[in-house]
Amino acid sequence: MAETFWKDRRVLVTGAGGFIASHLTEALLDQGARVRALVRYNSRNSWGRLEELSAERRVRCEVILGDVSDPFTPRSWVEGCEYVFHLAALIAVPYSYVSPASYNEVNVRGTLNLLEAARAAPIKRFVHTSTSEVYGTAVRVPIDETHPLQSQSPYAASKIAADQFAESYYRSYNLPVTIARPFNTYGPRQSARAIIPTIITQALAGDSVGLGVQEPVRDFTYVGDTVRGLLALAECDATVGRVVNLGSGSGISVGDLARKIIALVGEPKEIRTDARRFRPRESEVMRLLCDASLARTLAGWQPQTSLDDGLRLTIEWIRRHLDEYRIGAYVL
Repeated sequence: MAETFWKDRRVLVTGAGGFIASHLTEALLDQGARVRALVRYNSRNSWGRLEELSAERRVRCEVILGDVSDPFTPRSWVEGCEYVFHLAALIAVPYSYVSPASYNEVNVRGTLNLLEAARAAPIKRFVHTSTSEVYGTAVRVPIDETHPLQSQSPYAASKIAADQFAESYYRSYNLPVTIARPFNTYGPRQSARAIIPTIITQALAGDSVGLGVQEPVRDFTYVGDTVRGLLALAECDATVGRVVNLGSGSGISVGDLARKIIALVGEPKEIRTDARRFRPRESEVMRLLCDASLARTLAGWQPQTSLDDGLRLTIEWIRRHLDEYRIGAYVL
């Protein structure tokens, strides 16, 4: 293995059983890091997406089970680590309408617990993962880091609060925090609660493709590019105390995205309106388009995977794992 920045670095990744964090964990292991991977406790002892770690990677990864909303255990997770990538969160916007208090417990209190644990340890960087949902519907595009924040869902409110706690720990306690703000990430392993897997699974095996409103515009970044961005921000001292966007700078409407995916799958499907998939009127975020120039300037990062190429990779992965999805089911 070639020498890299991450060779023998001791790293904690929270939410490691999830979509982005499992890819991040793999990337860190491949670059020689010694990873402690936190997976949410469950009685099945399931590692989530980390179940797909190769045998070679598994022997170099310490997987632990726990819950970030518990205030007592995070210090033991952070102990001995130099870098923390905090990705553990409840992320589905629709479910936040149903269970807003749980988003406060996991996303806000959980982040506070990790920050406090990191403050007690001599860490070199705490990378807190935000979301473009904190911007709400764009008042100007492209969206840079100075764009106003607007809570258009309980999920967005919880992430704004978590981001503010992270910033406060930099300003109050000099904790070396970087806030990474990815726009919509997609790719292999993503659950059907996200729009791209929802469309792909229906295009592959459904009778039609059910959508909510088709007009919202999103900026999609392939998961491999998002992971490279998280690593680049952690490696760059100039990002300490900063919020940094990660996105492609290109937008596409939900309707056009569905038509593109249907064409790539190669099986014509009718697009129908599914009322279950509508957000409350004032909650729908109509336009997100990223300005990632700060990430380029500070950390030299820019996405490398085109939307078409990323969708092809995602379609092929989902095709091989189609039995993991409930085709056509509405997943909160």
